[in-house]
Amino acid sequence: MLYIVALAWMYVVLMVALAEVFSPQGTVLGAAFTVVGWGVVPLSVVLYILATPSRRAARKARESAVDPDGGGHAAGDPVTPERKEP
Repeated sequence: MLYIVALAWMYVVLMVALAEVFSPQGTVLGAAFTVVGWGVVPLSVVLYILATPSRRAARKARESAVDPDGGGHAAGDPVTPERKEP
């Protein structure tokens, strides 16, 4: 759903930029500033903020995959020590 909204917003921004280019007082530089100022910068900030929960979940999954027992401490001696008979 997030990407559909972003795509729709970029469509609106591009249409505004095209209207600015083809207007009698519009310039290509003004259209470029419109795309950057209304589209790229605000959309990147909003997408970064809204994607924070998924990034957090991915980081947590990646960290839990490194620690197989979930104990959070170093593994013990992998070889069982030899026991002496009494």
